[in-house]
Amino acid sequence: MINFIKYSRLYALISIVTILLGFFAMMRFGLKLSIDFTGGSVVSYTFRKPQAEDAIRQVFKKEKVDIIEMSRKKDTEALVRTKPMNEKQEVDIRASLSATLKRFDSVGPSLGQETVRKTAIASLAGIIGILLYVSFTFKRFNYGIAAIVALLHDICVLIGTYAILGMLGAEFDALFITALLTTMSFSVHDTIVVFDKIREYRKTSGLSITDIANRSLTETIVRSLNNSLTIVLMLVPLTFIGGESLRFFAAALLIGTITGTYSSPFIATPLLVFFEKRRK
Repeated sequence: MINFIKYSRLYALISIVTILLGFFAMMRFGLKLSIDFTGGSVVSYTFRKPQAEDAIRQVFKKEKVDIIEMSRKKDTEALVRTKPMNEKQEVDIRASLSATLKRFDSVGPSLGQETVRKTAIASLAGIIGILLYVSFTFKRFNYGIAAIVALLHDICVLIGTYAILGMLGAEFDALFITALLTTMSFSVHDTIVVFDKIREYRKTSGLSITDIANRSLTETIVRSLNNSLTIVLMLVPLTFIGGESLRFFAAALLIGTITGTYSSPFIATPLLVFFEKRRK
């Protein structure tokens, strides 16, 4: 039996440092929100011959479309983020630039605000539902609180780490929300497996809560790692060689899988042990 609980303070320190780094990145560089939340249009063009940035800006200005941001990897490519524009404006711009359209997305400001509101409601409803479910299943509120703290830990780590990836072009979009909600469910899944083992040993053995937790983690840690490894092996190639829109979505899922696997044994379980000792 491995004494995992002995290093609870080390686990907490690792988590605190990781979360603080993420929040520093958010404060320093800000959150790079996609048009799903802010509203606007995004167009991606491939040009038949190299185009200067000033020339591109002049074409957009002629069509009375305000550019918010432009990024270029090559002289023959451009990804432009603008205020909302209609299809006619996009067609005229494309014709003036003699370009091939690769992507055109447009979202109104009101729809962006609605997306933010629904995302917040869905996340809050998920957290409350998980709290009630875990507390009811294990007949103690301490189990639910420990699971939710681990869940919030995973959310903070994912958002903070993704903010750092924003320097590489990652945007907070609808796909990121999908990855966030998936991470929430994955985190609780592993936590319930460990908690169920703890409940089983509490019924059949007279060991202390610390010994029960260590034994439960020793028996479930390999299963959790193997389960997560199968997901990681699929997400790593998608992260590094996937398409532009898919790559950051896979990266968010990869981060969520790793932190979800970490939080169940090293955040939720030590916290449950602490709560149970305080209760007694």
